[in-house]
Amino acid sequence: MENPWTTRSIDIVYDNPWIRVTHRDVITPKGTKGIYGVVHFKNLAVGIVPLDEALNTWLVGQYRYTLNAYSWEIPEGGCPIDTDPLATAARELEEETGISARHYQEILRFHTSNSVTDEAGVAYLATGLSFGTASPEDTEELLIKKVPFSEAMEMVLRGEITDALSIMALFRVQGMILNGELPLP
Repeated sequence: MENPWTTRSIDIVYDNPWIRVTHRDVITPKGTKGIYGVVHFKNLAVGIVPLDEALNTWLVGQYRYTLNAYSWEIPEGGCPIDTDPLATAARELEEETGISARHYQEILRFHTSNSVTDEAGVAYLATGLSFGTASPEDTEELLIKKVPFSEAMEMVLRGEITDALSIMALFRVQGMILNGELPLP
């Protein structure tokens, strides 16, 4: 389908190593003048659902500055656009939880909030797990929680997990379990 929007001008309002915010003067699909604000992400969002043979998973808890609230999530991080997201996923899983995996399977690609941002992401299922020591970044003060996968889904349903990437990835794995698609070693 052809793009019905016309961009008349783009002004950079804010720029840092992670995001760029632009103000755009546009012509709308109905032909009227309008404005649009776009948040461009300079990284791909990457999330990992580690799952063992007993259907346990690991969640990461941390205080999220942007929300001014504590958040339980799957292990996740940012992947520079020009790098391999699978390598980033493996690094983030090990850094945040101390877990490494023999097998990774891409389970979904997504856009987080496509009405205001171009942020895209990818999620992986990690199996064949081995355990070491976590080494989070200086900006991360993390708690790691091993839970049965069913409990992680209950946390989503009770509203205790609100992170969009976590919810999408956990529901995708739930679907894989229900459909017998799970490649557990």
